[in-house]
Amino acid sequence: MSEDDRNFIERAESITGNLYGEPMSSDRIAENFALYGLKKRVAALERFDAELQGDIDSSPHSLRKRVQLVDLRRRMGDLHEALRKAQR
Repeated sequence: MSEDDRNFIERAESITGNLYGEPMSSDRIAENFALYGLKKRVAALERFDAELQGDIDSSPHSLRKRVQLVDLRRRMGDLHEALRKAQR
C-alpha cells in the first residue's frame, strides 16, 4: 500500500466527506479539537508539528495549503493553552 501524502486537512476533508457527504472545515476541526482530552490534544499537536517539519514545495497550491495548516495549528495551540489554563 502506498504512503498517504495528503496533509492533515486534506485527510480530514476526505474522511468527513465520505462519512457525511461534505468535507469538514478547518473551523470545525478546531472545534472538535476542543472536545479532546489533554493527552489526546497533546498527541494531536505533536503529530501536527511533525507534519509541519516536512519539506515544502514552492508551488502556489502547496504554499496555500501550508498557510492553512500553520493557521489551524496556531488556533489549535491557542485553544489547547486556554483549556490548560482553565484546567480542562
